[in-house]
Amino acid sequence: MKNKYLLQGKLKASQGHVEKLSAILLQASELVSKAKGCHLYLISRSAEADHTVYITEIWDSKEDHDDSLNLPGVKELIGQAIPLLDGQPQKGDELEVVGGFYARAKD
Repeated sequence: MKNKYLLQGKLKASQGHVEKLSAILLQASELVSKAKGCHLYLISRSAEADHTVYITEIWDSKEDHDDSLNLPGVKELIGQAIPLLDGQPQKGDELEVVGGFYARAKD
C-alpha cells in the first residue's frame, strides 16, 4: 500500500437525511469499486456525530481518483447527495499512505 493516494472526506447531512446520504455514497462505492486504481472506498459514521458521514478512499494515484468522477452515474449520485448536505462540502484531507496493513473485505 505504500505511496498510495488516500482521501479522507467528511460530509454533514442535514437533519433527517443521514441514511439517504449514506445510501447514495454506498451506491457510489459500487460504481468505483472496479475503477482503475481503486483499492478502498469506505463509508462510515460516528456514533458521536450522528449527522456526519465519512468517506475513506485509497487509490493508486490522485489522477485515478479524479478520473473516477467521470465514470457513468457518479456525477448523478453527486447531484443527488448535494441537496442532502448541511452546508457546502469541505475539501477532504489528501494523504499519502506510507505503509501499514489492509486486507480486502470478503463481503
